[in-house]
Amino acid sequence: MDSVLTDRNILLGVTGGIAAYKAVDLASRLTACGASVRTVMTESACKFIGPKSFEAVTDQPVFCTMWNTPEDFKIGHISLATQADIIVVAPATANIIGKVASGICDDLLSATLCACWNKPVLIAPAMNTNMYSNPMVQKNINTLKETMNFSFVGPESGRLACGTTGPGRMSEPADIIKAIEQIAGNI
Repeated sequence: MDSVLTDRNILLGVTGGIAAYKAVDLASRLTACGASVRTVMTESACKFIGPKSFEAVTDQPVFCTMWNTPEDFKIGHISLATQADIIVVAPATANIIGKVASGICDDLLSATLCACWNKPVLIAPAMNTNMYSNPMVQKNINTLKETMNFSFVGPESGRLACGTTGPGRMSEPADIIKAIEQIAGNI
């Protein structure tokens, strides 16, 4: 039976948070659903997990910089945004949320997100509870929801990597996939 994700082009953005390890599982599951998954990693994400992990589970190249993209991507961030049916950022740190809400495009992922404001974008926040509760982070989230029409899944409450408990855990890959399927069913 075909999935609503079969033959969909999904761009997965991965930022520098401990939840990056869950993004490999997400990429693998999306690929198993029949989606073509390309991954863009921030420099910080590469400190938590290697690009080869994503290449292995998606059988696609991974993009980590604006300055070294394959030749078929003449202008990387524009090509990535144009080819994607759905963009997912998981985990999404306070940093990437703030950059995109402010129009800052200083790396491949933030530039790509700026170029795809008219596409379906799903954000899966992951950060410390105090960061997530910060009024400026909440303002940036509201800006993305209201101005850019981005969708959000999570965060969940629970024990965080820092040892505190509260909202900030990235949603589980299965829950993120449900949110992606809902978006895919509406486009």
